Order: sequence, then C-alpha cells, then structure tokens
Amino acid sequence: VQLQASGGGLVQTGGPLRLSCAASDRTVSNYIMAWFRQAPGKEREFVAAISRGNTRSTYADSVKGRFTISKDNPENTVYLQMNSLKSEDTAVYYCAAGPTYRQATLISSYDYWGQGTQVTVSS
Repeated sequence: VQLQASGGGLVQTGGPLRLSCAASDRTVSNYIMAWFRQAPGKEREFVAAISRGNTRSTYADSVKGRFTISKDNPENTVYLQMNSLKSEDTAVYYCAAGPTYRQATLISSYDYWGQGTQVTVSS
C-alpha cells in the first residue's frame, strides 16, 4: 500500500485548502482512511477518518464543522477539505490507511502512512 499526500501550502487565516491523498491499488475502498497532523514540537494528532463504505466519518473536536473528509473510490483518492483555517491548523498533514473503524482516532489503528504535506496558515 502506498499513499501520496498533496495539496498543502501557504494560506491566509480564514481561507480554504483541499488536501488529496492518492492511494495505490484499491486501498481507499478496502481500508479505513484518515488524516492526522503534526505541528512543530507536538505529537501527531487525529484529524478525521472515513469508513470503507463512505457511510461514517468522525472528526477531532478542533476541526469539526470546518473540515470535511471524503473519498472517491474509483479514483482511489481521499480528500480533506479545510475551511475557515486558523493559525493553529498549521502542521504537516498525513494520510493513513487501517483495517478497522472501531478505534479510528488512534495512531496505532493505522498500518500505512503517506509522507505528509505541509499546511501553513498565515495571519
């Protein structure tokens, strides 16, 4: 399984940005897909996850109502639409794939990770 995150960049406070995660084979339809992020000097934290069947999603409280996770199974791609960005959203964002939704917020639930894409929110 290979994951390639892209779409990061520099954006002003309040602006939008959409991240993409291109996956190999049929990863997106066969796995739980998620986004995590890691800010400088901080631990990696959960952002959002989506189930195999695209029927369930879950979000960290800090992004709820602002971020939306989605996926395109035929294109084997997962997206993270980020709106109303804040300076505290600045981080390297990683996509991940794992087998179970039951503990989707845990780093240990994911077996495969992309390389990360930098998001910088400037005020």
